[in-house]
Amino acid sequence: MQKKILFISLALLLASGSQMNAQNAKQDSTYRKWFVGSTLLLLGNLDDTNNPGYIQINAGYRITPKDVIQFRFKRSQYAWPLGIPFGPDFDAPGLNYPGHARILAPQIGYQRFWQKGLYTSVYVLNAFEKYMDENKKKIGNGFTLYTDFYLGYQFKFFKDRFFFEPAIGVSYWPLRTGVPDSFKTVEQKWPNYFIQPGLDFGFKF
Repeated sequence: MQKKILFISLALLLASGSQMNAQNAKQDSTYRKWFVGSTLLLLGNLDDTNNPGYIQINAGYRITPKDVIQFRFKRSQYAWPLGIPFGPDFDAPGLNYPGHARILAPQIGYQRFWQKGLYTSVYVLNAFEKYMDENKKKIGNGFTLYTDFYLGYQFKFFKDRFFFEPAIGVSYWPLRTGVPDSFKTVEQKWPNYFIQPGLDFGFKF
């Protein structure tokens, strides 16, 4: 399913090539300071095998033409260890949790534009988790502190009202508590970081 998401995102980007221009931050007070958006990773909800029920809402404020503060809210559920990379092991039989975890995660981040649309960003995510066994019975609560780092490029559309931000990111979780022993057994063979795409989009106002 992850390959499908990447393919669809690339197709949308190429199909819109005639309309998009690289982000050129304006140097006066007329640039649009606020934005709201989400991510194309929502397409993962089309996966009938392991639907994450994923929701992401983004809202941000451009302090200067190059400096942005962003708030995100994420909700999802997952049944696989977080450190499994995309590939044959992802969703492979026998590698998933004996149940699943539900997550609510507020997030705050800082985004810096360097040249045209090139940017880097860092986010801190507080994930509050509820662990369920295979019978959907609650077996514990947990907390994970994530840090996300991205390198990407912002493309703008329709006179800078809409944007799309393909990126490559690394998610690292230095703190993870409350994980049930049965989940820890599955997790211990995988690292506490994950390389992932960033596919955010939004509307400026």
